[in-house]
Amino acid sequence: MMKSAKYFLLTFFLCLAASGQTLQARKLVFKMADYGIRPNTEADHTLSSRLDIAFDCIRRKVSPQDKIVMRFEPGTYHFHADRAREHELYISNHDQDQPKCVGVFVEGWNNLTIDGKKSDFVCHGRMIPLVISRTTHFRLDNLSIDFANPQIAQVQVVKNDAHGITFEVAPWVNYRIGSNGCFETYGEGWTAQQSAGIAFERDTRHIVYNTADLGINTSGVQDLGGRQLLAPNWKDSRLVPGTVVAMRTWQRPCPGIFMRNNVRTTLHNVKVHYAEGMGLIAQRCDGITLNKFGVCLRGADDPRYFSTQADATHFSQCKGKIVSDNGLYEGMMDDAINIHGVYLKVRERIDDHTLRCRFEHGQTWGFDWGDPGDTITFVRSENMENLPLATTITSIRPAEGDDVLGCREFLITCKDALPAAISGQNGWGVENLTWTPEVEFKGNIVRNNRARGALFSSPRRTVCQNNLFDHTSGTAILLCGDCNGWYESGPVRDLVISRNTFINALTSQYQFTNAVISIYPEIPKLSDSDPYFHGGKPGSIVIQDNYFDTFDAPLLYAKSVNGLVFKKNQKRTNTEYKPYHWNQKVIWLEHCTQTEVEEP
Repeated sequence: MMKSAKYFLLTFFLCLAASGQTLQARKLVFKMADYGIRPNTEADHTLSSRLDIAFDCIRRKVSPQDKIVMRFEPGTYHFHADRAREHELYISNHDQDQPKCVGVFVEGWNNLTIDGKKSDFVCHGRMIPLVISRTTHFRLDNLSIDFANPQIAQVQVVKNDAHGITFEVAPWVNYRIGSNGCFETYGEGWTAQQSAGIAFERDTRHIVYNTADLGINTSGVQDLGGRQLLAPNWKDSRLVPGTVVAMRTWQRPCPGIFMRNNVRTTLHNVKVHYAEGMGLIAQRCDGITLNKFGVCLRGADDPRYFSTQADATHFSQCKGKIVSDNGLYEGMMDDAINIHGVYLKVRERIDDHTLRCRFEHGQTWGFDWGDPGDTITFVRSENMENLPLATTITSIRPAEGDDVLGCREFLITCKDALPAAISGQNGWGVENLTWTPEVEFKGNIVRNNRARGALFSSPRRTVCQNNLFDHTSGTAILLCGDCNGWYESGPVRDLVISRNTFINALTSQYQFTNAVISIYPEIPKLSDSDPYFHGGKPGSIVIQDNYFDTFDAPLLYAKSVNGLVFKKNQKRTNTEYKPYHWNQKVIWLEHCTQTEVEEP
């Protein structure tokens, strides 16, 4: 009897194991060509809709635990805004015009890999090429994103004299003289009259020394034929013949890749060559790895001098670990990487536990900000004082209606009673500490871009190591924190900047560009009695073993830091440009304590 029982149990467990094996994940490879998705068919305007149909068909064939690969044939795939599906998408640090046209919309997938096999996704019109939404373990491999006719117009100065500037328009730009007599470019569903620009040296592709953002006046422009035009009211002696100018507006409606509410996303060998916004923007994502990712030109022979209209990469209200390794970021019209949270502003104290809080910046609103269980803290806007109090959200909901999508204000109820000082009258911001990431930025190249290099604003461990910052034109690394303008949180508590090379940063002046490395929180009322915004203990921010090759004086500016180390750095002074910076201090500290600083 005992023997029979043992035999029964053995048989039972063997059957259970066999049953479990049938439930194990399968690896399923789907060739997109089998679903009519084929490259090199430029006249096809229906690719977006056919991809939607293919995704739906594949979804019916798989289970949530399956590992899925969608494989494209190598080649060029064309996406057109006029036939793309429209979506209501609220994207941090972008224009909130609605709806947005989307080329490829990937939503709700688990364990999905899209392998582009080194394909080019070329877009036409005003659109977002790729949206990745609410996925888990998603991977994108071997793909490039570009636009046939960017909204940035590239021209080259032919003549610059008392009659104005004569320029030649790049061959891919569609242009005309508008009804108001100004130079106007156009494409599928869009027109633009650029009022600003960035000037590049023709041979080096560096941004022209001490030019920053150009003002461009093309009123009364005259067409001389041969794609050359004379702008009699555009005067700028710095723009010598041969200078290449990327003429631009300040619009940023559409990033190249938009990621939201994903868990563990990897992008490998993916390149964004143009977008009318960020190259990649991730919002409320948990864990992102960028390996050999690039926002860049198509190589040394690319006739373009610019890449994206705004930041190369941008991470808003994310958590987990953000990794960028061996990337290339060049020619973008803003920073290479910007990692931050979002301060909500307290508008009203409802009771001792409940506040009405608002997204304040005009380009950052309309999406989920936090969840019940998240830890939050408070900052006083005028002096960026962080309260020692941290509490937990018990409830968060839109102040009006039920839909988070498109909302501007939340009602947030906290577990603990709030200090009496926190109200809508005293200028308080709310930071979500749960949605803050670890950061690893290693082995990247940042070069020939407008504004700044890397911006880090996270209290968690951040490592910036073995990177090359080559002619970033503004500050190479910035630590900010702002509850008054951009509302980008928050304080840096654990940062290492080491073994990086900085070559000729600060050739132009932009916001926060006080030195090659600038620690510059926005503090309207800074006094000696204020608490310190960044750091918190000795060795919180360590900058060491870096190499500075520079033509000018300022290496480090730091404001409101407790625990700054700057040592074992090397400096070489070159003569490539004339020193001009208003700050001629190598190291300048304001309201800092527990510092360990050595001038190289």
